[in-house]
Amino acid sequence: MASPSHLLAALAATLLLCTTTTIPVAAAAAAATTTVNVTSFGKSYGKVCDSGRFAELGLDMSSFPYCNASLPYADRVRDLIGWMTVEEKVSNLGDVARGAPRVGLPPYKWWSEALHGISSTGPATLFDDLRSRAGNHSGRATVNNGTVFANVINTAASFNETLWKSIGQVVSTEARAMYNLGKGGLTYWSPNINIVRDPRWGRALETPGEDPFVAGRYAVNFVRGMQDIPGHVTAADPNSRPIKTSACCKHYAAYDVDDWHNHTRFTYDARVTARDMAETFLRPFEMCVRDGDASAVMCSYNRVNGVPACADARLLTGTLRGEWGLHGYVVSDCDAVRVMVDNATWLGFSGADAGAAAVRAGLDLDCGENWKVDENGEPLADFLTAYGMAAVAEGKMSEADVDGALRNQYMTLMRLGYFDNIPEFAGLNETDICTEEHRGLALDGARQGIVLLKNHGGRLPLDPKKTLAVAVHGLHARAPEKVMDGDYTGPPCRYVTPRQGISNHVKISHRAKTAIYFGGINLHIEREGNDREDILLPRNQTEEILRFAKASPNPIILVILSGGGIDISFAQNHPKIGAILWAGYPGGEGGNAIADVIFGRYNPGGRLPLTWYKNKYIKQIPMTSMEFRPVPEHGYPGRTYKFYDGPDVLYPFGYGLSYTKFLYNTTTTGAAVTVPVPGGHCKGLSYKPSVAAAGAAPACQAVNVDGHACAETVSFNVTVSNAGGRAGAHVVLVYTAPPPEVDQAPIKQVAAFRRVFVPAKGAATVPFALNVCRAFGIVERTAYTVVPSGVSRVIVENGDASSSVSFPVKIELSV
Repeated sequence: MASPSHLLAALAATLLLCTTTTIPVAAAAAAATTTVNVTSFGKSYGKVCDSGRFAELGLDMSSFPYCNASLPYADRVRDLIGWMTVEEKVSNLGDVARGAPRVGLPPYKWWSEALHGISSTGPATLFDDLRSRAGNHSGRATVNNGTVFANVINTAASFNETLWKSIGQVVSTEARAMYNLGKGGLTYWSPNINIVRDPRWGRALETPGEDPFVAGRYAVNFVRGMQDIPGHVTAADPNSRPIKTSACCKHYAAYDVDDWHNHTRFTYDARVTARDMAETFLRPFEMCVRDGDASAVMCSYNRVNGVPACADARLLTGTLRGEWGLHGYVVSDCDAVRVMVDNATWLGFSGADAGAAAVRAGLDLDCGENWKVDENGEPLADFLTAYGMAAVAEGKMSEADVDGALRNQYMTLMRLGYFDNIPEFAGLNETDICTEEHRGLALDGARQGIVLLKNHGGRLPLDPKKTLAVAVHGLHARAPEKVMDGDYTGPPCRYVTPRQGISNHVKISHRAKTAIYFGGINLHIEREGNDREDILLPRNQTEEILRFAKASPNPIILVILSGGGIDISFAQNHPKIGAILWAGYPGGEGGNAIADVIFGRYNPGGRLPLTWYKNKYIKQIPMTSMEFRPVPEHGYPGRTYKFYDGPDVLYPFGYGLSYTKFLYNTTTTGAAVTVPVPGGHCKGLSYKPSVAAAGAAPACQAVNVDGHACAETVSFNVTVSNAGGRAGAHVVLVYTAPPPEVDQAPIKQVAAFRRVFVPAKGAATVPFALNVCRAFGIVERTAYTVVPSGVSRVIVENGDASSSVSFPVKIELSV
């Protein structure tokens, strides 16, 4: 309940409101059609705590301490919640929050998306129709487009942390501009950092790939780009640190089945070992929260070992807040609370049961069906809003539980300047969207993510001075926006098809002796809610490619558009298919990016962020097998490069060619590190049977990194020499391999990476300093992360496997 003093003040404010201008609560809520503050008089304000806005509502802002900017955020949030009745509180637990206009709090729409640019998905973002006049939706200017970057899987292929952060910075700038114009919110439910465990998963295009460390570093950089404000990167109290926009890492946790053989994300129970959970599924989220300081996390639809992720107190409260220290709010995937009742039928819960269980577990916000309407045209409600009062009345959820959820929400909005604005962003407007600089970054990002898979006999690049015309074939040559842009996208600033990109360089003619085929798949085959049945090209495409290859006087060039990997072994081994490029879903500037690579204006340097398998690989293992390690009793081969490197790999993780040749060298031949082990930190290891039988295990087999200082490092340089005549960017991928005697350990794992530019015939020296615990740590069966005693290895592999360096690292544990 609201405090007595607050209730009296609110009553007085209501009486004052009624004696001046009558503004019913429902009307005020309806008037706020966007996420910005729009009063019933139609004027848009950049902040809640504007005295003019309060005056329009017939309220005196000075009566509300939550608008006193001199007070700490926590005090202001406590005051705000104190003004609200329990009914008002519950009405703000959904993504379309009703606000409390009675006390000056406007409605707010939480749901916006920014996976690879501002998306029109969700109710908060409003792009104007191209045929509209200024102010079609709201605000003072028309905004028809935004910068659409390549999909995340492409961007991850660049292995460029600077690029990842720069994209986040551009997206957040356009987001603030949209907010100022009355066309968007401040809270964005991106990035998606789930691991691509199985090559059939339909959402691979949205993610950074299969490696948890790479996914974590992507999350850290993108979130920092979205959130960080210069001068406010750190703070003594992180809950008071201002942020530019709010980013949200999703979908937490162990979510990677959408719809496969009647196993849907709404009913799937992911049976995960503690080891796989710690080693793979949780690691990117831990990095996102701890290192990226993400202000939100989204829990997933699925159950984890029987418990819905959005009602799992161990995941939401114990891990997210207790262990990792989340400074922000937890939101459900949209309708995940309803899914507990209608799909998973978990414990026979009612709507009140499910909502109460989720809030008590640590959920702060329920994304529901507010953007849909029923047969009577009335908006459907999220479960927390619809059943929250029943849950409180039945004693299943306390008002204090609701207060805790609102506290996390409003602390985030305080940090965003929703109540006070942030002066350095207040002037952003339509001129800060789709700028030349932003489009240039989209083009460069798309080029950086293109991967050269085959280049037999130097078929590429084409010289436009010698190759004056090309024949262009394939269904993706004139790819529509949805093919190039993928999912979770808004209308692009400019849309360039592959054919248009090619035509900027040479003439297109069916009689040309050089042919380029644009093939692949699209969102009809891989997307949210749809997993693949196989990983082949559609059969008619394979036949068409072979027909064009046979008819062409010269070997053809094949360009593949896809998110996930495809078995194109027929093309890799075909002598009349001279070159293969993977372009992913490269965004609005994709056509120009592809052409720049084909005609040599850009030397490709991308490397695959996920393994491409042959189709027979998936016949050995169902999608529902969550284990990463091989399961011999079932014949399961193991998953990802960390646990499978067998004959069914077509292109390995990290694979990628260049138009030049890069060679590696290092002066480091080995390293030895002594790690002090305080009492009680020694842990056991699982050794291979031969080692265990011989009794060769050391007394202290491993050190538990939890609670250990872990200051020890292994430093070395890698010299990258460009032996060819073309300058280019190159990705240096550093792996560590645990001692060979350890049983069921990863084959290798990414420990560091760096993208560097190397001039023609030149060289670049790349320094690395690997923290022993982070780089050499492995997760034991007990789910402890440990550093094993013995000889591990550092491995640096070229993308085309033509050059590598490695050296041993002897780790001694001193008890």
